[in-house]
Amino acid sequence: MTFRTETYPGVAAESPAAARGFVFNHTMLRVKDPAVALAFYTGTMGMRLLRKLDFPEMKFSLYFLAHADGTGPGAPDDVADRTEYTFSQRGVLELTHNWGTEDDPDFRYHDGNAQPQGFGHLCFSVPDLQAAVQWFDAQQVPFKKRPEQGRMKDVAFITDPDGYWIEIVQPSLNRALGG
Repeated sequence: MTFRTETYPGVAAESPAAARGFVFNHTMLRVKDPAVALAFYTGTMGMRLLRKLDFPEMKFSLYFLAHADGTGPGAPDDVADRTEYTFSQRGVLELTHNWGTEDDPDFRYHDGNAQPQGFGHLCFSVPDLQAAVQWFDAQQVPFKKRPEQGRMKDVAFITDPDGYWIEIVQPSLNRALGG
């Protein structure tokens, strides 16, 4: 399959030869309490833990999560092979836990949407937006925006336990977005 890019100022018409084979692997979020964050991303969002890496000398841990469709061979059992596998996947979420933050009741990370704004949100596509909304309601997930609210219909925003925003979309409902 040939990929044709949309053309706008600043967009390269071709991928540089030196960048061919590059894969977007993961995005990292810092989390206050890994047990709470892992419960949300595995139990509510359906992700699976690929690999956990601990760095005792620097007092932090990394948790790498991804969606598994159950059709492939899955992550290898060998630790080195599993680590290599983790860093070769697409669409991975890395949760970073700096040890001790879970014990500080006042500790919070900046969610990127408060001032000064920076990072905005993650996005998950779902097969059925209304079913997802019902699932999130049943799980008592906080909404920033429900699909029927605001000017952008059929797009929801929820928040994770650390306050990061997550956009929820059903691709078939977004065919006309942006004109």
